[in-house]
Parts: sequence; C-alpha cells; structure tokens
Amino acid sequence: MKKCDLIAKMAEKSGLTKKDAEKALNAFIETVTGALKAEDKIALIGFGTFETKKRAARKGKNPRTGEIINIPAAKVPSFKAGQGLKNAVK
Repeated sequence: MKKCDLIAKMAEKSGLTKKDAEKALNAFIETVTGALKAEDKIALIGFGTFETKKRAARKGKNPRTGEIINIPAAKVPSFKAGQGLKNAVK
C-alpha cells in the first residue's frame, strides 16, 4: 500500500476528506520523526512502540572485493508491534 492508498483508506474510515486525512497523516509522521530525533519513545498501547536504538560500530565485508570495512555506529529508528496488532494480523 502506498501513501496515497493509505490516505484514501483513512479518509473512507474516518469520514474526513482526503485532504484532511493527508494533513493528519503528515502531522503524525512529523510528530513521530521529531520525537525520535529527540530520542523520545512513543508507545501506542495495543498498536506498538516507536523508539531509537543505538547500533554499535562493527566490521563488514565489501561483497564485490572482499575487503574488510569499518561500519560506524549509528542511531536507527525501531518499531515493535504491540499485542493488539500481533493478534489482529494472525
């Protein structure tokens, strides 16, 4: 499902116009992004948790040349599905 499909579904289920559903989705995305940048954790009970995790520096291998390379440490976004979402998908 693409973003435009998601917006159409949100508008259909909520009774909002597509334009208002797009504003709501964009606001949600901006809010989650801002919170993750600030290293906050967002827990939506029954749906899941958005948070950032730290990935340690490590050694890697260039698949073309076989050369060993250093991969720097990074901060990555993470989503863990909640029990309600897991049960709904089963």
